Amino acid sequence: MRPTPASPAPAGADLSPISALSPLDGRYAGRLAPLRPYMSELGYMHRRVQVEIAWFIALSDAGFDEFKPLSPGARTYLLGLVKNFSEADGEAIKAIEKTTNHDVKAVEYWIKSKFEARPELERAAEFVHFACTSEDINNTSHALQLKGAREQVLLPALDAVITKLRDMAHAMAEVPMLSRTHGQTASPTTVGKEIANVVVRLVAARERIAAVKLMGKMNGAVGNYNAHLAAWPDFDWEGFSRKVVETAEPLGLGLSFQPYSIQIEPHDYMAELFDAVARTNTILIDLARDIWGYVSLGYFKQKLKAGEIGSSTMPHKVNPIDFENAEGNLGLANALLRHLSEKLPVSRWQRDLTDSTVLRNMGVALGYAVLAYHALGVGLNKLELNEEATAADLDASWEVLAEPIQTVMRRYGVQGAYEKLKEVTRGKTVRAEDLHGLVRSLDIPEAEKQRLLAMTPASYTGKAAELARRS
Repeated sequence: MRPTPASPAPAGADLSPISALSPLDGRYAGRLAPLRPYMSELGYMHRRVQVEIAWFIALSDAGFDEFKPLSPGARTYLLGLVKNFSEADGEAIKAIEKTTNHDVKAVEYWIKSKFEARPELERAAEFVHFACTSEDINNTSHALQLKGAREQVLLPALDAVITKLRDMAHAMAEVPMLSRTHGQTASPTTVGKEIANVVVRLVAARERIAAVKLMGKMNGAVGNYNAHLAAWPDFDWEGFSRKVVETAEPLGLGLSFQPYSIQIEPHDYMAELFDAVARTNTILIDLARDIWGYVSLGYFKQKLKAGEIGSSTMPHKVNPIDFENAEGNLGLANALLRHLSEKLPVSRWQRDLTDSTVLRNMGVALGYAVLAYHALGVGLNKLELNEEATAADLDASWEVLAEPIQTVMRRYGVQGAYEKLKEVTRGKTVRAEDLHGLVRSLDIPEAEKQRLLAMTPASYTGKAAELARRS
């Protein structure tokens, strides 16, 4: 007998973590709470209100006879609409949108509704959204969303990972570890130096994310200030627009001015930002896979947590799930980020709507990245170095000293140095005495012989410790 399918929840029913379509708003909802005020639809509405109010106040100060400067009380009230914007306000805008079927117009009408019983504002109501196309409000709102998300959530989450890795690099700077190039034993390094490699890469990647200028345009339907100049032909609308965009919040937007656009801002800066985040994520995928491998080799143990189960059938298992979770979510983030960066700069003629629905997924892309950074932090904090395992691996790999021995031989002109070491080591289990016998037979200075005889795989780490501490 076929099971009866569950009845679908009615439209508009409250979502719970187990009924959400996206795991970002379901299973992982708690971890992404800091991102929601910026990247949710409510956050988008909030920023639209902010842009409309900033434009409106600036117009009152432009010197037009028809719109006198607002009183201090009116300014305080308007800025309060932005500062105190709530979920109830967002619901009110959505209710208006059911009639307008236009989300930006709904914001305009909501703002005007807040002017009731305030004669000074009611008289100036037609200057709300004055000469603006919807994209003047949308593109600046998107930039403000990204500004908040980058400064308050994304970079702090990434910084926490970098700080943890740097602490590990310094603490483990002198702990020797066998390298593996092509999966084979290679010249030793230190645990700290290998972590430092990631730290340095991430610091550079983080700087690229932070350096992207967030752009905003407010120049009308096709970027030429057509409507603006129709109203006041002699006014410097470009200068005015630049001032609104670049003036610091709350009276301005604190963004970089975009002087050239079609109806939409070109989104090139978004592509640059998303590419920078994706490149950072790629470095972290590399890290997650390497740590996973080191856990598998036993170089790291994982701290146990009471009550946790690693396998439903194998009681002994402590799986590196945080690094696997991070790798999977970084991949999801990059798939979305790369689509955003490839699609958003492309628009047919002066405008098409293909960017609109895609832009609503910026928070999803960044959400998966932030989720992954959190998982990495959890995983890194569980790690405990197993120096017994790293030491045992080194002690079983004396063949790695073929490199320093043959290099010293070359220094002193010993013919066929490489070939002699190859004959002793390649494809063989090499013991210390095998190498020591060769060293004693060499025609090199006695002091050099003693230096080579004193060398062990664990001591052959070059400048690794110094480099690790410098990261």
